[in-house]
Amino acid sequence: MIIIKRPRRLRKNPAIRSLVAENNLTTADLIYPMFVVFGENKREKIPSMPEVFRFSLDNLLLEIKEVVELGILAIALFPIIEDEKKSLDGSEAFNENGLMQTSIRAVKAQYPDLLIISDVALDPFTTHGQDGITSETSENNGYVLNDITTEVLVKQALSHAQAGADIVAPSDMMDGRIGAIRNILEENGFINTNILAYAAKYASNYYGPFRDAVGSSSNLGSADKNTYQMDFKNSDEALKEVKMDLEEGADVVMVKPGISYLDIVYRVKQEFKAPTFVYQVSGEYAMLKLGAKAGIIDERKVVLETMLSFKRAGSDAILTYYAKEIAGWIS
Repeated sequence: MIIIKRPRRLRKNPAIRSLVAENNLTTADLIYPMFVVFGENKREKIPSMPEVFRFSLDNLLLEIKEVVELGILAIALFPIIEDEKKSLDGSEAFNENGLMQTSIRAVKAQYPDLLIISDVALDPFTTHGQDGITSETSENNGYVLNDITTEVLVKQALSHAQAGADIVAPSDMMDGRIGAIRNILEENGFINTNILAYAAKYASNYYGPFRDAVGSSSNLGSADKNTYQMDFKNSDEALKEVKMDLEEGADVVMVKPGISYLDIVYRVKQEFKAPTFVYQVSGEYAMLKLGAKAGIIDERKVVLETMLSFKRAGSDAILTYYAKEIAGWIS
């Protein structure tokens, strides 16, 4: 019997495999999340996130130099706020001279071509660690109030755009906040400021190290975010959330977390054909780091396989704490 169809012909060596590869990974696919903290000459380790640091602005700018040299096109910036600046209403979030606004201006002045994605959420700024303003009534004590929170998020997003952020990224999951932010940006002339909506952000158990990094873990305590982040038992709900955000003016949508939600990435991309990002979150990152340290996995091979799984599912770009290492590996 003569076998005419032999798929293995296209796998026989690295050159042919590369020529016919359906997905590839480049530095243009990578977004590097970075943490900025008050003070000078700080480079603080984050115990639950190996090889990730909190930087004071002076050291952040030095670190970004290496990021740019590696060919990474975008960073996502997250602030660590001093306890005395936190409040119930999170008003420090829209302080034009706050840490985030000052950092955006400084980074943009020194690296004008680097895309800055700014986190729009209140959890770093609230004394309770929630992503919004909470009810203090006995009946709904601790419940995050949607519309009042949105009013603050609008001010926060506008202050980031005024400071020079290229992309504002509401990560709070309040209803209607994308439309409200788009309106305020348009009214103030920021018609080219993009909105990256954390459209399908799940109430995941993978976020712990990030909350340690930004200092909201202790504030949050035993509370959770289940009344506004999505239930991880659902997938149709994600499509509804994404559809709403796109209709309200989002330019890009995000699925978060990553590896456990590849089905969501795939469904979102297939349904809407919109720019879709995925966030390989802190818990996913930490597990790979600790697995590599224990000698259980080949770190480079497993990380690159994971990145390609995001691409294969339909992601256009990936937020990952591995961005620098990946850029070095694939250069």
